[in-house]
Amino acid sequence: MAKKKILLIHTGGTIAMEGEQHLEPGHYASALVEQLPEYMGFASIDSMILCNLDSSDIGPRQWSELARTISSKRSEYDGFIVIHGTDTMPYTASALAFALEGLDKPVILTGAQRPLGALRNDARRNLADSIEVATLDIPEVGICFDGLLMRGCRTYKVNTRAYHAFDSPGCEPLARLGVDITLGKHIRRPAAPFRCCPRFDAKVMMIHVTPGMNTHLLMPLLEGEDHLDGIVLIPFGVGTIPCLESDVADFVGMATDRNIDVLVANGTTGKIDLPLYENSAILADAGAISGGEMRPEAACVKLMHACATYPDKGERHDYLCWNVAGELE
Repeated sequence: MAKKKILLIHTGGTIAMEGEQHLEPGHYASALVEQLPEYMGFASIDSMILCNLDSSDIGPRQWSELARTISSKRSEYDGFIVIHGTDTMPYTASALAFALEGLDKPVILTGAQRPLGALRNDARRNLADSIEVATLDIPEVGICFDGLLMRGCRTYKVNTRAYHAFDSPGCEPLARLGVDITLGKHIRRPAAPFRCCPRFDAKVMMIHVTPGMNTHLLMPLLEGEDHLDGIVLIPFGVGTIPCLESDVADFVGMATDRNIDVLVANGTTGKIDLPLYENSAILADAGAISGGEMRPEAACVKLMHACATYPDKGERHDYLCWNVAGELE
């Protein structure tokens, strides 16, 4: 049987960094696969450097470039691996999940908490695991880290000092990589033909609700030519906001009246349920959209994608309520 063809796309991150005081991009960036010679017989692996950035510098422009690269190479390869820094990996994973509709091949993001050049590191295992899962029939965008493959648009970073850096609450791993590889039963299959739609609107902001919040300070965000196009609101619990001495609901109503979408995302583990309480139903009455089980990272990227892709408000709302890549449930 012919070896599977994998394209490894490097964007930067700790896995390929070196330096005694401040980790910075090093020469491993162009030779990652050479660190795992045993895998050269397992799969045919090509590599390319898209960029070499700290992940805090990766955003809409790089997401679009990544999506276009994968789309243009889709017929040539059986799977893709994206080497990426951990801090914003869930944002990039979400962007690819939304931009690559009808995905029919694995797109695996991975990185490391310690660089490949360190004597004790997690980079080697994460890279080896990613190569294996990139050859399997898992047509999703996933994050492969510490023996788990997680759905990218349901994952968030939980630890900066442990090898178990990511979790996907409410969504079981797509695969567990122990002595054997155990695949989840909930792996999604493409429901429509593949299309690449790599547009993102950066005029979206995430706002966390705080006790006694004074939204008068936020009013400039709704005004002028440079007003926001979308707001991801992170409330308390299932969607509650302060109402007694705060005007969050009025702020949301003013935003939606001005055609600025407000998407309510889940800041904890569980599901947004706006009808449940009086202090959450008021958000729905103000025109906010429930984000279900969406994590803030996925909600932010999905709203950026919706604002850039669908100029019609009704189409945007339909898209935001559509379970595109398993982000809602």
